[in-house]
Amino acid sequence: MATFLRAVLTLLFWSAGIFGVFNFPQVVSEVREIGLPNETLTASAAILLQLGGSLLVISNFAKLGWLGALALALFTVLTIPFGHAFWSFAEPRRTAELHIAMEHLTVVGGLLLCAYYLRQQ
Repeated sequence: MATFLRAVLTLLFWSAGIFGVFNFPQVVSEVREIGLPNETLTASAAILLQLGGSLLVISNFAKLGWLGALALALFTVLTIPFGHAFWSFAEPRRTAELHIAMEHLTVVGGLLLCAYYLRQQ
């Protein structure tokens, strides 16, 4: 049951990673739109982090699931200033981006809780 719940917790990440593998040019384009450097390398790293972090959390391989959860949490926090900088938009987009940022922080909370419990094992 715990493995299934960790798969549900990471659904957002592993599904985005799989999407990125099969739609790589689109991911590179999104990275370019955000303005991050080395679009191809950055897109590849993001996909690898999403898939690798999810796999670590789900499998808890070598008891490193906590590390995968922390990596995904950090990745999610960084998407706020780079992809959802609500403070830089006018209304109504400001409120929409703020809600996305708060949703991201909620996911971070779940990942940190998961990291805590996996570290205790």
